[in-house]
Amino acid sequence: MKSLILALALTATTAFAATPAKIHFTKPMDKETVTSPFAVEFAVDGMTVEKAGVMKKGTGHHHLIVDGEPVAAGKIVPKDATHLHFGDGATSTTLTLKPGVHTLTLQFADGSHISMGPEYSTTISVTVK
Repeated sequence: MKSLILALALTATTAFAATPAKIHFTKPMDKETVTSPFAVEFAVDGMTVEKAGVMKKGTGHHHLIVDGEPVAAGKIVPKDATHLHFGDGATSTTLTLKPGVHTLTLQFADGSHISMGPEYSTTISVTVK
């Protein structure tokens, strides 16, 4: 088991770009007030979005973390109600959240869902009416 984890971690580190890419939201903007449900759009500059399973340097896919923290480099991004996976290569979604202030963290990960770390993430806050 240790050797499998080590092999996955080594594979993940070779998939990262030399310089952290810019991970960002294009919609909504930080501190924006939205009405649920609302559109969320995201992008990456400096890397290419590929579907899960593609293990090629400079590629990966998005994960959206609602009211959570970025995932440490080399850790698998969980798949649950807080961690939404876009292994199909999608760069948008629609969210339905309860009224209040929420954080949205966009985390980039490789084809095996292994996080590229906080350097490959960004967090915004939105207020849902």
